[in-house]
Amino acid sequence: MIVTEKNYYSRLDKFLRKELKNLPLSAIYKLIRKGKIIVNGKKIKDPSYKLEVGDEININEDTSKYNREKNNQIIPIKMEFDIIYEDESILIINKPAGIPIHPGKGTHIATLIEGLMYLGKKKDFTPYLVHRLDKHTSGVFIVAKNVNSAREISDIISSRNIKKKYVTLCIGNPKRTEKIEIPLDSKYAKTIYNKKKTFKTDLGYFSLLDVEIKTGRKHQIRKHLSLIGYPVVGDNLYGNKKLNREFKRKYGLKRYFLHCSEMTFVYKNKKIRAIAPLAKDLQETLKALKMEE
Repeated sequence: MIVTEKNYYSRLDKFLRKELKNLPLSAIYKLIRKGKIIVNGKKIKDPSYKLEVGDEININEDTSKYNREKNNQIIPIKMEFDIIYEDESILIINKPAGIPIHPGKGTHIATLIEGLMYLGKKKDFTPYLVHRLDKHTSGVFIVAKNVNSAREISDIISSRNIKKKYVTLCIGNPKRTEKIEIPLDSKYAKTIYNKKKTFKTDLGYFSLLDVEIKTGRKHQIRKHLSLIGYPVVGDNLYGNKKLNREFKRKYGLKRYFLHCSEMTFVYKNKKIRAIAPLAKDLQETLKALKMEE
């Protein structure tokens, strides 16, 4: 594969996602991680590696075993979306929790891209995903409607010219505000939180936080809060499984408490501020905590 003006993406992973349509996203990242992607004769293991027009990319592995046609074919599926903002170039939705972005191993439910493909056919655009939200994270999600806007929004995000705010509930009673700059996966990462309220319950203390991330590392908020001793409620990967089970039993929350509440950026000389109200299940959890107080 040769990078041209027509297929150019600045990041390696985004280029591969565009060119290798029959490969699940998980397979693409696995190939990068294993050093199977060769750029100009060199093994590249960094998904964010910057490409240039003219670069030559080869894959040192038979990718047929990952073929989505045999495994997880993407099929347009009708899905209702809570649209926050839309113009001719971008679509911003309030993503519900529990829906994965892409089909993957073990995925047996409709995915976001399949719903967006159906909507795109109806409204005559092709959806391009320019960032990620984990399956169980709700909130603001940006979709590009064409390849040019996908490149432009991707560049805005990768250059950090975007404000990303989240709401989360953590275990414990942290200090009022803190800036966390612990490297993640050997890369710089910065998270800032402000505590809004602390709830005292029979299970202990839980604190509602407004969080802003200055970088976009994988699971950044969940990892950072866990590393300073205040893991996200419901997060069994980095948090307290036993307490999470007790919290779920008492308050009924079936996922981790994390919601992308706002993204603000400038696109085509226009300031866009997308705000997603807190998901209903998270609102109900806070209501139950307040009633207990």
